[in-house]
Amino acid sequence: MDNTTSENEIIIETIDLKKAYGAGDALVMAVNGISIKIKKGEFVAIMGPSGSGKSTLMNILACLDQPTEGRYILDGEDVSEYSRPELAMIRSQKLGFVFQSFNLLPRVSALENVMLPMIYRRENRISLAERKHIAENALENVGLAERMHHMPNELSGGQQQRVAIARALVNDPVLVLADEPTGNLDSKSSEEIMELLHSLHDRGRTIVMVTHEPDVAHHTERIITVRDGKLFDDHPNGKRVTWQNATGIDFSPVQEAVQP
Repeated sequence: MDNTTSENEIIIETIDLKKAYGAGDALVMAVNGISIKIKKGEFVAIMGPSGSGKSTLMNILACLDQPTEGRYILDGEDVSEYSRPELAMIRSQKLGFVFQSFNLLPRVSALENVMLPMIYRRENRISLAERKHIAENALENVGLAERMHHMPNELSGGQQQRVAIARALVNDPVLVLADEPTGNLDSKSSEEIMELLHSLHDRGRTIVMVTHEPDVAHHTERIITVRDGKLFDDHPNGKRVTWQNATGIDFSPVQEAVQP
């Protein structure tokens, strides 16, 4: 990373980040002194074998866990020692999440699932009509205009993941975190989701994605590799793969329409 990068261009900075579990002979350093910077607008993959610490690192970046030592600065704000309620506030204000297992509520429609983050938002609350309008636009922008009133079990895996991506964007987060977003999908659905993530990135979204699949990681512009809790490698990825969109879905408008 270029050390001359302006501080206002940095969305993520970790400084000697550590996370320990256990004590004494049972002490495990899941994250052991990782320092990284990620700029606004980057598309970054975090890779590593099982037990490498990548999931623990991702949980800290997602404000789901706190470091034992070191600092984590998110969008200019040091959140290293925030309480759980304060971290919850940061998550609702600044982060959007896409999970391997989709994490959709099974008994409500795609539209209602996308509206949920706006319901729980503590600041800048908006009316039901506005929430519905924003959610409808978000689903239209991921190609699900005709499926927004369907229940999750009436959608394919790829469609469910597109619902999850629409949900991640409705509060206009500064950072999208994707944890194995293609892990539960077949190859065709994986292509659709990666094409959509490319579209988001091309429009300025900052995306950090955990994956164990090298072919998925090669879709990003930078790959960070973690091993034994330490930063093993961090390099720009010159081999960005472009999958042809064979679905007929227009992914290009995923932008301002989903912003409150």
